[in-house]
Amino acid sequence: MTTFAELGIDQDIVDSLASKGIESAFPIQEQTIPLGLPGQDIIGQAKTGTGKTFGFGIPVVQRLGLNPEPGVKALIVVPTRELCVQVFEDLELLTKGRDTKVVAIYGGKAYEGQIEQLKAGAQIVVGTPGRLIDLAGQRLLDLSNATEVVLDEADKMLDLGFLPDIEKIFQRVPAVRHTQLFSATMPGPIVAMARRFMTNPVHIRATDPDEGLTQANIEHLVYRAHSLDKDEVIARILQAEGRGKTVIFTRTKRAAARLVDELTDRGFNAAAVHGDLGQDQRERAMASFKAGKKDVLIATDVAARGIDVEDVTHVINHTIPEDEKAYLHRVGRTGRAGRTGIAVTFVDWDDLHKWALINRALEFGQPEPTETYSSSPHLFTDLNIPAGTKGRISTAPKAAASTTAPRTESRPPRAEGEAGGRTRQRRRTRNGESDNANGEGAADATATGAGTAASAEANAARPEGGGTHDGGGTEHHDGKSAPRRRRRRGPRTGGVAQV
Repeated sequence: MTTFAELGIDQDIVDSLASKGIESAFPIQEQTIPLGLPGQDIIGQAKTGTGKTFGFGIPVVQRLGLNPEPGVKALIVVPTRELCVQVFEDLELLTKGRDTKVVAIYGGKAYEGQIEQLKAGAQIVVGTPGRLIDLAGQRLLDLSNATEVVLDEADKMLDLGFLPDIEKIFQRVPAVRHTQLFSATMPGPIVAMARRFMTNPVHIRATDPDEGLTQANIEHLVYRAHSLDKDEVIARILQAEGRGKTVIFTRTKRAAARLVDELTDRGFNAAAVHGDLGQDQRERAMASFKAGKKDVLIATDVAARGIDVEDVTHVINHTIPEDEKAYLHRVGRTGRAGRTGIAVTFVDWDDLHKWALINRALEFGQPEPTETYSSSPHLFTDLNIPAGTKGRISTAPKAAASTTAPRTESRPPRAEGEAGGRTRQRRRTRNGESDNANGEGAADATATGAGTAASAEANAARPEGGGTHDGGGTEHHDGKSAPRRRRRRGPRTGGVAQV
């Protein structure tokens, strides 16, 4: 493979990459960097996870020079907040040995910090369309000198309805500029936009070879699973031998929130990324996942954009994606950078038609998903799950139960317990009233090994209530103290205490 040093990249950038163990270029980088460095407009067709961020980022950073003047000189537009953070982090690495400052501009975060960085003279802006237009409209973001412009994941911007915003952004940047556009697919509107805003672009396709390699690196398992059994199946998969970081995709935000609670209760270190969470919460979840503090990340499709973690071993589709494009995007979280991965997809009975379309489009040759339950033997063999694995690894609930068990199980043997029950029955017969409350109190006293003594003490305390009844008489079985009041009234009328 070609090294970055062989591509004519400045030594400080090469050293920054080497500090993270990155020395050889991926195919998309090898093809785009030599063209991007002299300023050629580029259309790069490559899906997420093929290294395109460095493919466009290295030319941008190097073309700005070692000490660029303050002010926005480069603009990189991305569709989602998570991808914005990811690209920002990659560019921070590239500029580590330079005076170039990078700022991330996106919604869900306070304006103040972003505005301060812009006023401090940041030269590279990575942002989402909405916040970029907002700040530009307030004249807090000046794009009139941004001669380096990159559109990343343009097809996703099309899906999210951002193309009108992109046109507004292009009206604010210089007419003469260096423009790069990257997209996994090239639908008609993206091609039309490229023709309008780019000058003689070179179209580089890295999709076919990369996609073939990715398919070879990923094992695809498709199961027809019952919705009520999915949690059990997932819990077993998460205990497979060799299982590392795992991303689980759900269709809805509510399903993601429910699943993270369920897996946490089962003892797994899970975090969630979905639209109902605040941006800070999402960033903390992503950071903990990347750092390995959490090894299970549950995400919805939009929120998962920008999950660029190389050591993901498993992807689980809790619900089937809408089409083959969404399927490839999801499973592309694993098998990255030449590693192997496993993709497991659950197909509900009502979604069999969706799988038929995906199977036909991607030529998997598996028209019928395998009917699978948490106890199915093939589940254990397919995923290398140890025999006997159950759906829970947490011992905390069991330990908590064991600490309380002596109070309920350290009573005398069953025969004596039954005798105790007859004692309570005799009390009810003798006093002519229900004694449920006292029965429960006696049971508690017996659990501490002092049942008889407690009853004696209760009887000794009876003078306050008057009459001849057992120690539980002050609280009737319905929790009220009516019997005590009736006994106090009895002597004043000369009658016998009523029970």
